[in-house]
Amino acid sequence: MEKITNYIDGKLQSPISGDYIDLYNPAKGVVYSQVPSSDIEDVEQAIAAAEAAFPVWSNMSIDQRSMIMSKIANLIDQNLDALAKAESLDNGKPIWLAKKVDIPRASSNFRFFAQAITQFSTSAHEMTNAINYTLRQPLGVVATISPWNLPLYLFTWKIAPALAAGNTVIAKPSEVTPMSAFLLSELCIEAGLPKGVLNIIHGDGLKVGAELSKHKKIKAISFTGSTRVGAEIAKVTAPMFKKVSLEMGGKNPNIIFADCDYEKALKTSVSSSFANQGQICLCGSRIYVERSIYDKFKADFVEKTKAMKVGPPDQADTKQGALVSKAHYEKVLNHIEIAKSEGGNILTGGEAVFPAGHEKGWYIAPTIIDGLPNMCRTNQEEIFGPVVTIMPFDTEEEVLGYANSTDYGLSATLWTENLSRANRMAKHIHAGIVWVNTWLLRDLRTPFGGVKNSGVGREGGFEALRFFTEPKNVCIQFD
Repeated sequence: MEKITNYIDGKLQSPISGDYIDLYNPAKGVVYSQVPSSDIEDVEQAIAAAEAAFPVWSNMSIDQRSMIMSKIANLIDQNLDALAKAESLDNGKPIWLAKKVDIPRASSNFRFFAQAITQFSTSAHEMTNAINYTLRQPLGVVATISPWNLPLYLFTWKIAPALAAGNTVIAKPSEVTPMSAFLLSELCIEAGLPKGVLNIIHGDGLKVGAELSKHKKIKAISFTGSTRVGAEIAKVTAPMFKKVSLEMGGKNPNIIFADCDYEKALKTSVSSSFANQGQICLCGSRIYVERSIYDKFKADFVEKTKAMKVGPPDQADTKQGALVSKAHYEKVLNHIEIAKSEGGNILTGGEAVFPAGHEKGWYIAPTIIDGLPNMCRTNQEEIFGPVVTIMPFDTEEEVLGYANSTDYGLSATLWTENLSRANRMAKHIHAGIVWVNTWLLRDLRTPFGGVKNSGVGREGGFEALRFFTEPKNVCIQFD
């Protein structure tokens, strides 16, 4: 059994304590490797390496940094098959999905920010006898903490802008899905990334994440994960006045008006409900359909959902793989029981699935529930699995109230051919991103993040480069 190692100071190495955590294959429910259970000693070693590397990396020309990052992007592309297989093995998602979405997006993240830093400009302000100009300088040693649902996709989404801006990075991937981050460390070595510039520390949140959050030498934290953990990070970092970016949970509305492109809305809603086993913070988990087409849409949506194959991730016709862990699998099943107790009617799914040869894996049938009031737990709490609710509405005002009723505000999807309605609704929905007649169509130049319990700050494009730099005004008087 090959064990995963940390990546510190340009070298792959075991945790100082010698302790490891079992790593499971969710498709089969069995241990297939072990990941370091790092602690404060590993963190201190990584921070020392990052501090030593910062002067060289931050003073390296932008073109040189860009070239190294572009080389990493190319190596990710060249290792597409191996990385996709590792992502599927760790996460339970279909291999075809990892090859189509996760790994290409990881290389795009590096390539985008390798170019974006060359276009990142500052401002100047002329006075009668003086000029002010702004410097954007790297912060120093920064930390990134990424989740298990889109492991390499979101891991690179954070480290790429931090590196491009000239920072050195301590990166903590999820201990549940660490394999692709481990493989990335090997690619960084191959690309010639200077030692200590990126350090990847594996381990659980209590040992590694908490230490990074409270460490005085960490200048900023970029976190994606649960609202609960994000609140803990905010609590620790606020008195230290660290820069913090928090991208947290979602309970996203998918609003379908009668004047929509029906077939497109139907097809996309299946994807936006159940892609990646529903384990995407942007999935539309609350579906609201205008009453005049509600019965037809519900019947067609159930029919298409029933046709989805739930099965082993390595089979080409599998549409939905396994959930990421036993604990999460049990949590989602418990939420389904809660929905039943609240009076929900299970239209399809609502049960575990046991594919032949993978009976010990953690599979749940895609689940659609109706008959629930909007303010019940099922419609208000994040489930983060292949479970959606569906209910009718009559007016814009009514559905806007439904959409804004939760503590979350990450994304929303609108389906309508009425441009005025789309603009009205988009303006008043409490969300960081609103898709109209599409879903998960991303432009890496745009700001990304949520409101309310979904987050603080924005990632993406120049917003990310601004986060990972500090503005300094210089005023020069002429006489």
